[in-house]
Amino acid sequence: MDDYRRIADRIAADITGGRLRPGQRLPPQRAFARRRGIAPSTAGRVYAELVRRGLVVGEVGRGTFVRATAPDGQPGLALTEAAGAPLVNLELNYPTAPGQAELLAPALATLLRPDALGQALRPAAAAGTPAAREAVAALLAQGGLRAGPERIVFTGNARQAIAAALASLVRPGGRVGVEPLTYPLVKEIAARLGLVLVPLATDAEGPVPESVADAHRAAPLSALYLQTALHNPTSLTTGAGRLRQLADCVHRLGIPVVEDRIWAFLQPGGTPPLAALAPGLVHLVDSLSKRIAPGLTAGFVVAPHDRAGAVARAVRSGGWSAGGFALEAVVRWLGDGTVDRLVAAKRQDARRRQRLLAEKLAGFAVRSDPAAYFAWWELPAPWRADTFTAAALDHGIAVTPGTAFAVGTGRAPDAVRLGLGSAPERELARALVTLAGLAREGAAGAGG
Repeated sequence: MDDYRRIADRIAADITGGRLRPGQRLPPQRAFARRRGIAPSTAGRVYAELVRRGLVVGEVGRGTFVRATAPDGQPGLALTEAAGAPLVNLELNYPTAPGQAELLAPALATLLRPDALGQALRPAAAAGTPAAREAVAALLAQGGLRAGPERIVFTGNARQAIAAALASLVRPGGRVGVEPLTYPLVKEIAARLGLVLVPLATDAEGPVPESVADAHRAAPLSALYLQTALHNPTSLTTGAGRLRQLADCVHRLGIPVVEDRIWAFLQPGGTPPLAALAPGLVHLVDSLSKRIAPGLTAGFVVAPHDRAGAVARAVRSGGWSAGGFALEAVVRWLGDGTVDRLVAAKRQDARRRQRLLAEKLAGFAVRSDPAAYFAWWELPAPWRADTFTAAALDHGIAVTPGTAFAVGTGRAPDAVRLGLGSAPERELARALVTLAGLAREGAAGAGG
């Protein structure tokens, strides 16, 4: 084996072993050559080999960085801390309302009685409890969906709800139509279940029905996975007219749908879900973690009448059932108005953060919605998503590159998603200022 490949193997081992972190800058090639006692041309071949393996990215004038994404486009596993600097994490997105703990605590007093606690700590069935089903059905009615409690299946969280719905619908090797930018964990779920994701065309109104028909004609689609409200990462909400067109399309073709409405609660008076237009085909997925608290793991699927049993079997087989304590807490918080108060507070919080985003990133191509907790930033040339993500992490800020969301073999967009919900507002403001400066510096350097 050539000497340069042996050296590349050692650097690769440092990267995969975590000794070199995502975003960490490698030495300039000449400095690397001096330290290793090798020729500069050999150092160049080492760096080229690491780029070929998808372990580093680099551009002239900026340096070479350990990639912030794995070669398959999934987020890097070590994107949780930055070397030598405190991290502001705009990758995670767990909104917390001011005074949240004080709002949540009173309703738990009765649950902590020994008799109630003993009941709550028993295993929960996929069907949950009658009280939990009634409470969630009432919550969904506020968003325009009238679903019988018997259609509701509970899971530990929203990701498990998505996995259970897809597992109940699609056999390994089956094709699932998705937006070309989709929730990254759906890519992981599909890989584990052996599903093939098929990107569908979208426009300013949402997924294009003709694209669904074309993909189905090419080879049958077993299901669709769509985010119809505050799509992650673009914040797009599918309009009422387009939802009707999609409902007509899936009815005509007989394609079931998994509709993700995790963020819809942030839009008061938003459009009703696709599930209200095609209840016999749509499996609506939602969660209470974003509404209430990130540590509360309770998700659910509203299945068509004849599909609840199949989804429940998938939940049991995957070990994805919700915890009894979480369901009992949810019933209390929904019943006493706590969830309504938290939702109102988070709606206000999201709008404040969006105003902060608009101020700090004025002049940049940022796509978002005033109600959303995230934004899609199309980077100025010549920045690439991976390079910018790595450079941001070098400044102590984690963002998510466009490659994490992209489906298909085409070139991923040079964009990053900014999660606005987790960082305190002052930290968020400082991070946005830093990122804006970094983006301008890169663009100016290219122009010079």
